[in-house]
Amino acid sequence: MTGPIVKGWCPGAWRPMRSGDGLLVRVRPPLGRLTQRQASGLAHLATRYGNGTIDLSTRANLQIRGVKEEAHAALLSELMALGLADPTPEAEARRNVVMTPFWHEDDGTVELANMLNAALQNDPALDLPGKFGFAIDTGATPVLREVSADIRIERGPSGALLCRADGTDRSMPVTLQNAIPAALSLARWFVANGGQGRMAAHLEAGAMVPEGFISEPTFLAPFMPVLGPSDSGFMVGIPFGRMEARTLASLAEIAPLRMTPWRMILLEGAKRAPKIDGLLVSPDDPLLRVRACPGAPDCAQALQPTRDLARILAAHVPAGKMLHVSGCEKSCAHPGPATFTLVAGSDGFDLVCNGVTTDPPTRRHLTTDELRASAGLLMKGPYAASL
Repeated sequence: MTGPIVKGWCPGAWRPMRSGDGLLVRVRPPLGRLTQRQASGLAHLATRYGNGTIDLSTRANLQIRGVKEEAHAALLSELMALGLADPTPEAEARRNVVMTPFWHEDDGTVELANMLNAALQNDPALDLPGKFGFAIDTGATPVLREVSADIRIERGPSGALLCRADGTDRSMPVTLQNAIPAALSLARWFVANGGQGRMAAHLEAGAMVPEGFISEPTFLAPFMPVLGPSDSGFMVGIPFGRMEARTLASLAEIAPLRMTPWRMILLEGAKRAPKIDGLLVSPDDPLLRVRACPGAPDCAQALQPTRDLARILAAHVPAGKMLHVSGCEKSCAHPGPATFTLVAGSDGFDLVCNGVTTDPPTRRHLTTDELRASAGLLMKGPYAASL
């Protein structure tokens, strides 16, 4: 059986990706934030030029689905008018930065992100791989350590700023003034040192970070995003990261929106849950325990539908555990390990326990009907006894 096609690049506004329901047009909001005008305009464009559905990505971006080839140029023009598309495809490709949504005006996060974006645009000789990215994780504590990035500027346990290569805890102490030059110097080292693809893989293959990077104390517990109020606003969840355009339009009436890499949206400054259908607002919602890609037929590479099954199985996933339903081995919805992973094949799903999509399965060729009928057994029975 032929495996899924790994394209090695991410879609954008200038360079959309074809999917099972049309073109997928990714929008990278500046600073990961939509003003109320931008959010309302984006909802309108998703209905006018797409099929009315919007996905949230694990890079804190939004994706308009179902765009026809002949509509792409008009959509791009209107995105530029909203300030949601770069002037050139080259500029868009270089702006691969994710930032903490929990920033405050005086913590330097916005200033660092602006300086980094400007520096990347002004250094066209820096030829980085397509998925190579940066994280600005400079809120009170790091929250992006589990989010894909290759070079990280984050706040250490002492509160000082650090520049770190992904894949190592060795970091360089930096200041607001020299953090961006340090990050770009590390990026140039990666290229000059023969780096290809991702930083962590480069270090795992034996590369050593440059001098000046020293061992620092690290945060032991991974950050877990929680729905509800915070000092930055109110966090709501989007089931499987997909919402209707009308949901985005309703959110736009409440507050500016900060995108997150957890398929959640922070309503800037809001204090209470909005009364909008289709949102997750309770931290105990079972749907928070499942991850699922679009599946068939929305994704041309998916071998089975995924999300209806994931909804049914969510109630059977024990608290503190995770179920990942993947339409193929690419693992787009959740690249890391999960307590339970269902991997679609041409004749059903394989079940992997405590692993990723490419690990050896515990059960093979489970049909959707079998999974629905025996969900409790699979999630709590003998196959999960050691979990």
